[in-house]
Amino acid sequence: MSQAGRFITLEGGEGAGKSTQARRLAAALAAAGLPVLRTREPGGAPGAEAIRAVLLGAGPWDPVAETMLHFAARREHLARTIRPALAAGLWVVCDRFADSTLAYQVAGQGTPRAVWDGLAAIALEGVGPDLTLVLDIAPATGLARAAARGGTNRYEALGVDVHERIRAAFLDIAAAEPGRCVVVDAVAEADAVTGAIMAAIRERLGVG
Repeated sequence: MSQAGRFITLEGGEGAGKSTQARRLAAALAAAGLPVLRTREPGGAPGAEAIRAVLLGAGPWDPVAETMLHFAARREHLARTIRPALAAGLWVVCDRFADSTLAYQVAGQGTPRAVWDGLAAIALEGVGPDLTLVLDIAPATGLARAAARGGTNRYEALGVDVHERIRAAFLDIAAAEPGRCVVVDAVAEADAVTGAIMAAIRERLGVG
């Protein structure tokens, strides 16, 4: 019987480099001989990817409706991808998870926290990350990076005041759960950010 895998999430605001660092982390874990699955949210399963296209391409949404869509995608992702991978002994590296909905939809857009709590209880059934890496960057800097990539999406187009609330929410989450979360300075060069992430992986999970 396979040993249970580990679940690592990367969180943070726009332009923090989550996708780049998730790719680097997955490669480093694989190089260390670990079986790895890299995935993302919203998305990571066929139904969840379909919802992702709706979320990024349409709107504006009622905040509660938007939160429900994120959790619908997350449930599909968990059921079809994350849980089977963990049960098979894989290390799952995920670009965003439930913390993003708490930061973006609750803190940023005004969904009541009770809605998030209820949907999380139904969709997640207690499943959560072993380690969350919060890539922290000032919104103005992150949004400038995101704009330089081109193809601004609906979330990147939110006001700076919304992104300030989102950043504060991520830092509050990390402060409330220091055993799960590590805050990483995402303003640094990509190699330095990778080094900080790998140091956290070594300290918290004993690999890397």
